Amino acid sequence: MRIDPAADPTAFPADPPPDPDSPASVAAHDWAAFQNIDTMTNHWDRPGWTEATRAYYWLIPFTTSPDLAEQAEQCQQVLAGMGFDPIDRTGLHLTLGRIGLAEDVDQQQIDRLIDLAEQNPPPAATAHAIPMAGSRGAIRYSIAPWTPVLRLHRHLDTAVRATGLPGIGPTPSLRPHIGIAYSHRNQPAGPIQAAVATLRALPSVTVCIGRAALVLQRREAGAYRWETLHELLLPDT
Repeated sequence: MRIDPAADPTAFPADPPPDPDSPASVAAHDWAAFQNIDTMTNHWDRPGWTEATRAYYWLIPFTTSPDLAEQAEQCQQVLAGMGFDPIDRTGLHLTLGRIGLAEDVDQQQIDRLIDLAEQNPPPAATAHAIPMAGSRGAIRYSIAPWTPVLRLHRHLDTAVRATGLPGIGPTPSLRPHIGIAYSHRNQPAGPIQAAVATLRALPSVTVCIGRAALVLQRREAGAYRWETLHELLLPDT
């Protein structure tokens, strides 16, 4: 079953693409949104995050995707010296949503969440990681089709809510992407957009939407790191 995304002014892009399951539609839409940015901002300028902050997240890791890692590193070389912190191959991921701060979630809820997530998860699928676009604070791959990711998000959001926690956000507002570099300063977007435009001729990379990781995430200098608490393996169709 396809899940229709919805407009959300807090998401980027605010409006979803005309066809979220079409690689061409998603890529064109994401690129148009990125071109409309005038200024790149500092991704790390986020109130509430300190060295001591720990938070639980659901994400899709891509640590077993060598083709993606190799191409991401090629793209990062083009951005070298332009004010970005590259994401190394152990950190490539698609964020599904934050479950809650560590101090707001107890172990009983985590155990219950794992049990619920394991019940009838959606099937594994393949998707295209499409070079390359960005947001106000990062450079990233577009992803298509969206439907497998949105199905997984809805499944996990339902499980989180069943534990008594607020959930990981409305599924129609999710904008699937894989970041490759975080901006660490405010700067004009024009030169960045010109550099990223040269990467758009690269071929898309096939990735597997085959697992989700429940992680306890922290922030270090120029990077996110996490401890994986559980991996949910999606069944083959």
